[in-house]
Amino acid sequence: MTTTDTIGVAPRVRANRFYFTAWRWHFWAGLYVVPFLVMLATTGLLMLWVSAMTEINGERGRVAVGNDLLAVSQLTQAAEAAVPDGAAGQYIAPMGVDRVAVFRIDAAEGSQTVVVNPYTGDVLDVFPWDAGLYNLANNIHGTLLIGDVGDRLIEVAASLGLLLVASGLYLHWPRNGSGLRQMLVPSFASKGRGLWKSLHGVLGTWMSLVLVAFLISGLSWAGIWGGKMVQAWNTFPAEKWGAPVSDETHASMNHGAADEVPWTLEQTPMPLSGSQVGKDAVAMPVTVDGVADYARSLGLPGRFQISYPADGTGVWSISHDSMSNDGHDPAADRTLHIDQYTGRVLADVAYADYSPYAKMMAWGIAFHEGDLGNWNLALNTLFCLSMIFIPLSGIVMWWKRRPERSRRVAAPPRAGDGRFWIGGAVVMAALALAFPMAALAIVIVAVIDFAIIQRIPALKRSLS
Repeated sequence: MTTTDTIGVAPRVRANRFYFTAWRWHFWAGLYVVPFLVMLATTGLLMLWVSAMTEINGERGRVAVGNDLLAVSQLTQAAEAAVPDGAAGQYIAPMGVDRVAVFRIDAAEGSQTVVVNPYTGDVLDVFPWDAGLYNLANNIHGTLLIGDVGDRLIEVAASLGLLLVASGLYLHWPRNGSGLRQMLVPSFASKGRGLWKSLHGVLGTWMSLVLVAFLISGLSWAGIWGGKMVQAWNTFPAEKWGAPVSDETHASMNHGAADEVPWTLEQTPMPLSGSQVGKDAVAMPVTVDGVADYARSLGLPGRFQISYPADGTGVWSISHDSMSNDGHDPAADRTLHIDQYTGRVLADVAYADYSPYAKMMAWGIAFHEGDLGNWNLALNTLFCLSMIFIPLSGIVMWWKRRPERSRRVAAPPRAGDGRFWIGGAVVMAALALAFPMAALAIVIVAVIDFAIIQRIPALKRSLS
């Protein structure tokens, strides 16, 4: 393909200047996004099927149905006895009458999962908490195993992913006599690069809305756009409770990379035990059995979880949410905190109390994790496989387009006639204003492309 410079522009490039501008941005953004998109799709697919088919914390284990369930306090004693110097931190109620009970037992050497028969109290298994294949994939998916640096790198990729969607739809939009059929149905009659281009564009078009949904829900967890902006704006206000609050937030209830707390509560301070506020709920003295009985009385559609007070000011917490796979209905989410001394409910947050964006996130996260049913599992599987194929097909297209035996990157040519593209500028400005990490990436790419590559002949030749 003929390249351009500031003196002359190839006729085809000049005639389709906006197309080539969009293609060039699609190319440069794709260079960064492709490895992240493949990583996210691969780890996401792994988590999807580990969660669907096997066990995360052993809670899918089955037992013979007995006559009566033992009290949770008896199960707690059995679980604590299985871990030297261990103390119960979390109880996960059985998923059904023939399922096991699970405890998180905290000890100096680390937290352990203890699986217990709820009818006999027999300990069935002991293994490290959140240390399986799912959790490894989740750590890679969220941080690349390098903490905040990885989170920021992924946030840049997800932000630029939105640019890829916008530019990709523009590039594949019907033009020059083509119609919607070419946009929505692959051209299997094409050969070589033409077939790859058709598959890349058609599949990208079909998956574009799903990709946007995944990117937005994922970005809402990210450290900058999520933590500093939308999550902060949609955090449930603890002032509504009227109870004293801790310096600890609900995020302290998460363990490892797993996000176990509803999105809208992560940045909300935890209430403190020791006041006289709240309404009566659990009879004195307050025990895990009383808290469990109260949880059952709520009629939650599925299982529930109980977190034990962490210290003298901590609270008993009851939670039921689709994000933790307690049920399949995000609208049934509910989180309660109970004073460990008075048994009064200090806080009760249900789905109806969420902000509109937090409600969208409740459904978005459940959709993201494939928790809404078999149709969701099937769609997410197809989506993950597509997000592996689309980037790899882009690489194949580039490889087939680049000159043989050339060391050039073979980037799409610049339409250097100086004409301003208002529509493209609006899209870029909107993306930059909405997503800070996208703005940073766009500025860096623009500086490299316009201020460095175009002014250094050797770079311009190798990268053109």
